[in-house]
Amino acid sequence: MIPIRSLLDRIRWDAEFGRGAFALGYYDRVERKIVQVPLARVHLEPGNHFSFTAVEADGSVHEVPFHRVREVYRDGALIWQRSAPARPP
Repeated sequence: MIPIRSLLDRIRWDAEFGRGAFALGYYDRVERKIVQVPLARVHLEPGNHFSFTAVEADGSVHEVPFHRVREVYRDGALIWQRSAPARPP
C-alpha cells in the first residue's frame, strides 16, 4: 500500500492523476466514525509530515494526524484505504 503522504504528493504534483474531486476520510475519535472532508478544505503545511488541518462543513477546524486517515476518494470512488487498527480484546 502506498503511504498517505506519497498519495497526497501524487495528487498535488501529477496533473493527470490530480484531476477530479478528492476527499479524505479520517477517523474522528470524538464521533467514533470516519468523517469525510474534501481535499479543497485540507491544508497541508510544508514540512509537517505528521498532520494536516481540516476545515469541516460547519467551519470548525481540526488538526488531524496522518495516521488517522483511513480512506481517500476520487470523484466519489474509493481509491485508497488503510485497514482499521487492531482493537485490544
